Amino acid sequence: MPTDEQLIMEIRAGSEAAMEVLTKHYYKQIYAYLYRKTGSPHTAYDLTQDVFVKMMRGLPTYSRKVSFHSWLYTIAINCCRDYYRSAAYRQSLTATEFEEYHEQNNEESVPYIFERKETRKQLRQAIQALPDVQSEAILLKYYHDLKIREISDITGANENTVKGRLRQGLDKLNKLLRRDDYEQQQN
Repeated sequence: MPTDEQLIMEIRAGSEAAMEVLTKHYYKQIYAYLYRKTGSPHTAYDLTQDVFVKMMRGLPTYSRKVSFHSWLYTIAINCCRDYYRSAAYRQSLTATEFEEYHEQNNEESVPYIFERKETRKQLRQAIQALPDVQSEAILLKYYHDLKIREISDITGANENTVKGRLRQGLDKLNKLLRRDDYEQQQN
């Protein structure tokens, strides 16, 4: 398979096939990130389309200062941030309710929670409750297996800031998930 840079050169030369290959290569990753960030398959689909439209528009100005992979995730993060600032998002808040609750042992660690399938919806809800910068760092690190340096490039924050966001986000996740468990036990 050709490299991203080779595909970009072909796209700049007018190749629609190269555009299709590049899009197919990253589509699932970007959709997965946006789905985890929004919790809605429809919203994730719409945002994914926006990401690839913006990618195509931005390719003429793309430079190799950061990897294409990091550049594309930066576009995805910015699209997501724009969505959360939009009127469409504010309207969806009133229409959406989370329904599913799961029991969980309070002694479990946060990394173990990432591995449990039955807590996915609870975890997604907790991640969405975090500040954007923390949820972005957690999603990119634990769901997309990116290194601290890559997350730093994508978010524009230095590596120590990314580490701090991860640590603070995991601490908050742990507290949120334990609070949910406590509330469930009280009901």
